[in-house]
Order: sequence, then C-alpha cells, then structure tokens
Amino acid sequence: MEYRYKLEPYKGQGTRYRCPRCQQMERTFVRYIDTETNQHVHENVGKCNREDNCQYHYTPKMFFEDNHIQHDKHLPPIRKPKPLPKAISYIAEDVFLSSLKHYESNNFVQWLRKLFGDDITNDLVERYGIGTSKHWTGSTVFWLIDIDLKIRTGEIIHFDAETGRTIKEPQRRKYWVHSALKQPEFNLQQCFFGEHLLTISENTSKPIAIVEAAKTAIIASAYFPEYIWLACLGKNGLNPDKFNVLKGRTVVLYPDVNAFDYWDEKAREFSHIATVEVSSQLEKIATPDERKSGLDLADYLLRNAPNGIDSQPAITNL
Repeated sequence: MEYRYKLEPYKGQGTRYRCPRCQQMERTFVRYIDTETNQHVHENVGKCNREDNCQYHYTPKMFFEDNHIQHDKHLPPIRKPKPLPKAISYIAEDVFLSSLKHYESNNFVQWLRKLFGDDITNDLVERYGIGTSKHWTGSTVFWLIDIDLKIRTGEIIHFDAETGRTIKEPQRRKYWVHSALKQPEFNLQQCFFGEHLLTISENTSKPIAIVEAAKTAIIASAYFPEYIWLACLGKNGLNPDKFNVLKGRTVVLYPDVNAFDYWDEKAREFSHIATVEVSSQLEKIATPDERKSGLDLADYLLRNAPNGIDSQPAITNL
C-alpha cells in the first residue's frame, strides 16, 4: 500500500535541495511529491535530513491546512500493485582494483601513517580495501563490499591530511562512486562497511562492533583488533537488510553522541537476529560542546590516546 504523498526517492543530487530553514549548500532537503502527478507539492514542503541540527519537516497536510486547500486526505490511500524488487546494482571489480594505489597522495592514508606508522596503516588499508579517488585530489574511497564479496558502491570522502577531518569548505566533500560514474539507474542497496571481513575464517567467533562512520571503524580496529569493526554510514544506517548478515552473532553498537536512544531502540528491534548491546560510554562523558559537535568513538580514542595504540584507552560495552 502506498500513500498519495511521499518523500521523493533519491535519484542523484538533482533530487535533493537546499533546506528552507538551515540553507545548507550540500542539499539536505527532500521534497514531498504527489504520486499521481509525480510533481512536488510545494518547494517548501519536505524534510531536512539534518535531524539533530535543523529538524525542519513541513508535511503536505500542514501545507494544505495552512493554505486552506481542499484535498482528498479523507479518502482511503491509493492502492497500487507492489512492484517487483529491482536487482541490486554493483560496481565492476576493475574499478575497485584501479583505486588500490597512489596512497602517497591519499590524504587519509597519509594521516593514518602519522598516527600509527607504516605497518599498522598498511594492514588497515589492506584489511578494509581502502582506495584512492580522483574525484578530489587526495580523496579516499571506502568501499562497501558485501558478504558475497560483491562491491555495492564506495563512499568518496576528502580528508584534511593534517587533521584527518572531512573537508567542509566550501562544501562538505562526500560523494558516492556510482554517482561519480554517472550511473543514474544504479539500484543501491547498502551493506555494512567492512562486511567482507565476516567471511574470513579467523573472524567467525569474534564479537562485532558497529559504529556510524567508516573512518571510526578503521581507527577503532587499530586499537581493538579483538572486534570486527563495521560501519553503517550514518545514524539511520541500521536496518534489517543490513543486520541479517549478523544472524547469531554477538554485536556491540557504539553510537555517536545524541544517537544512543535511537540505536537502543534498534538493538531491541534486532534482538531476534543477534545478541545486541549498546555502549552508553560516550553519552556519559560527553560535554555540552561535544554533544553539539557530535562526539564519536574515533574522537574519544584519539583524544585519550593521541600517541596511538601504545596508549590504548578503555572502552566499555555498557
């Protein structure tokens, strides 16, 4: 069953807009469309994806009521035949292999070398299949390789080589490989970053730790190799399609600050799939400024062990 008005599905940056409230250049605003006409309800009717910072959400119902417009809100929702699921799209292996070089100009890899040295960095690069992108000079690719070793896509991020932080000026530099390859019909179904590590025989009995960002998973795996570190790529990145590959495993979630309650709900939702716990450590220690900036586990580890793994801090599950 589909309702007449729904948020416009993602089909590239042309389907995302500048939010009327926060005016972010990176296009965080999703407009509502009328599924009968496939037209936008109004340019201001939609939802900002910056849930923690902006929270703008202006629904079609609010718009109709504010403008005294009669519509069929009292009629039953339109029933449409459920379409057959589209096949998952994949990135060609040669595209992936061609990215596994030029690390001397990869800002993120060079930052890792300063932090951990060559041996640990080389291991992390090989373990996670970190690539180099030409999209921005010095940018990095975090490949999403699924449990069948197929490449779902890659997240391109441009980091500052000195700080290891994402470059945000003049705009936040994050992009997708399938978008960079100009594949508009690409049917993306994300998997966990690092999911391919589940196929390694020595990892079958290891507990699994999940964070939001690929960078955080890589950093944490250097400090705590006794876990398999995965990333779901965002606060809203936990869903059943991803989580089903963890059936029967022991899982600890490490949400960024301000995401604990939401991930705690997700842990209960997925309790029939795996044994899931949620760490509240960052919630307990975060200062008001850290809450505003969105403290994550990588920030905590680097702050408490700035000289690398030899000064390993403690982390807790609960």
